[in-house]
Amino acid sequence: MSTEQRVSWSDSFSEAQTAIQTLSTIISSVPPHVSSSDSPALALLNDPELASQISNHLRQPDSGAGDNQLCRWLYDTFHTSKLDLQLVVLRFLPIVAGVYLSRIALRKPLAGFEAVLLAIYAHETASRDGKPITVNISDLSHPSVYHESRQPYRNTSTEPKQVVISPGLEPQGTIRSTKRARIIGVALELYHSKIVEMPAQSKLDFCEFCIIWAGQDGEFYKDFPNDDKTEDDQKGKESEMKKEGRILLPWEILQPMLRILGHCLMGINKNKEKNKEVHEAACRACRSLYARAMHDINPKAILAVGSLLKLIKIQKASIDHTELPVTKVIHL
Repeated sequence: MSTEQRVSWSDSFSEAQTAIQTLSTIISSVPPHVSSSDSPALALLNDPELASQISNHLRQPDSGAGDNQLCRWLYDTFHTSKLDLQLVVLRFLPIVAGVYLSRIALRKPLAGFEAVLLAIYAHETASRDGKPITVNISDLSHPSVYHESRQPYRNTSTEPKQVVISPGLEPQGTIRSTKRARIIGVALELYHSKIVEMPAQSKLDFCEFCIIWAGQDGEFYKDFPNDDKTEDDQKGKESEMKKEGRILLPWEILQPMLRILGHCLMGINKNKEKNKEVHEAACRACRSLYARAMHDINPKAILAVGSLLKLIKIQKASIDHTELPVTKVIHL
């Protein structure tokens, strides 16, 4: 380890210890093994007992106010600019965003939650330098390379098309109602980019709030696609809507939500293992969001969430569509 690396590790260790000491004045108790850990930031991220205490504090009725000490701790910890400590804050983003959005209609003071969300948004604005996130995709107007085209294609351009998946960002000093979805959506995009580092419970918290935000019972779509159930059955289920916590779901929020759920359905953790509990929670969240999309008659959301439901059904069938069928017939 070089001198520069030792100094960097020492600074990170020192700041993590300071964060733990400050946190110990806010919650009832910090487990001794967290304080004495050789990797205090990693212990903060992954310790289930500590996470449970912080989660309970964030869910209290008076949490999220401007003078809330835990929100202040999350804000200060994120501003340390140490990646391992920023991951600790992102670990609790599902609860911060979930409780915040679910209480908007109650008109409670939520300046503490807003400060944390704005800190994450400002970090992303600086990181991206205000530029959009784009991807290059093949021009779908060209004939497939795997099929013969009956008619000659006139356009000879082969340049890929550039698609914007996250528009450019502008600095925001407050969370206005017109910018709320964008600010929270950007925070969720950052969470998605670090999701492999997130413990399973954080993903379970996210799936829980997806169901709350959807405000719909998705059990009608448990066997999606299923043509046996009638429209009357669907209307009966829609009458069982969960009003509490239901929010508007514009595309700025829904798109990163679906990316996170996609990882929960298909992704693996750092140990290259799939968590069954997270997968099942994501399945329930997808069904609730699909029920919400159908209720709102939102074609874009219906197509996107429906694709995830079809993916779930393919997984259950355990069919490998890349395998060539074995047959004794020779086609000439």
